Amino acid sequence: MKVQLGLDIPKHQNQLKPIFARHETFHPRFGWLKKGFDRARDNSRIFLAEDAPVLLGVGKNMVRSIRYWCEAFKLLDNDQPTLFGETLLGNQGWDPYLEDPASLWLLHWKLLEPPCLASAWWFTFNQFNRLEFTDRDLFDALVDYGDRLSGNIAESSLKKDVSCLLRMYAKQPNIKKFVASEESLDCPFVDLGLINPAGGNHRYLFRLGYKPTLVPAVILYSVLHYAQRVNETARTIPLARLLYDEGSPGMVFKLTESSLCGAIEAISRTHNQLGLEDAAGKLQFWFDSDPMALANQVLETYYADI
Repeated sequence: MKVQLGLDIPKHQNQLKPIFARHETFHPRFGWLKKGFDRARDNSRIFLAEDAPVLLGVGKNMVRSIRYWCEAFKLLDNDQPTLFGETLLGNQGWDPYLEDPASLWLLHWKLLEPPCLASAWWFTFNQFNRLEFTDRDLFDALVDYGDRLSGNIAESSLKKDVSCLLRMYAKQPNIKKFVASEESLDCPFVDLGLINPAGGNHRYLFRLGYKPTLVPAVILYSVLHYAQRVNETARTIPLARLLYDEGSPGMVFKLTESSLCGAIEAISRTHNQLGLEDAAGKLQFWFDSDPMALANQVLETYYADI
């Protein structure tokens, strides 16, 4: 018998700590995550070495940024490779060189997955309630959020976070076409199209719904991880929670009901251990085996076929 998911308090509420501006103002650049992961796997003290800038081929501040982003994306933990890091970027990993855009979506999910080491990112995707906004709108809202978390967060740190986040996800306006092309290569997450410029005056717009590079397998991986996170024993979860809960796939990926249902239905055609069902007039997602193992199975199938 399937267990209905209760309205328990999500565990992530106790897993969030105020962490701001640890990126040294640098967004994750193309090649950084693979480079940081590989070097740390060879020598877990690489980031503390005096010659780390030479070994990594970057400046001293960038060394700290690479270390931070590898930890924030959960590729490293205390400078040691995580199971997820090995599974994705190891020599026999799913996508060692991050050549598939789906892997960037997976990393976006892992960045926001508790424990989240990027509080401004958590707030922007889960609590900031404006579809269209300016950088100033986001900064002002982030100041209020920071005050609620801790009264002593420097506004300069929050400004750095807003600037870094927008450069990470949005093509920047008022720059030449040639430079924009280089920015796109340097900031791989821009290509996800999660945040787009909305005219001038530093206006931006979240992109809701279907995204061509956000494959159903990554959505289902996140759905199963989220269901397990909020209730380890349940085997169903209301679709509304997957769309609107803080930390849910719907919030992190900015999904609509149709885009989420489409992904679930697509995966259910090849994996009969999961699907959608009607429960007293409301849709819910069900699965009949261990969600973590099933999530890995879904992604392994996807990466084996590309």
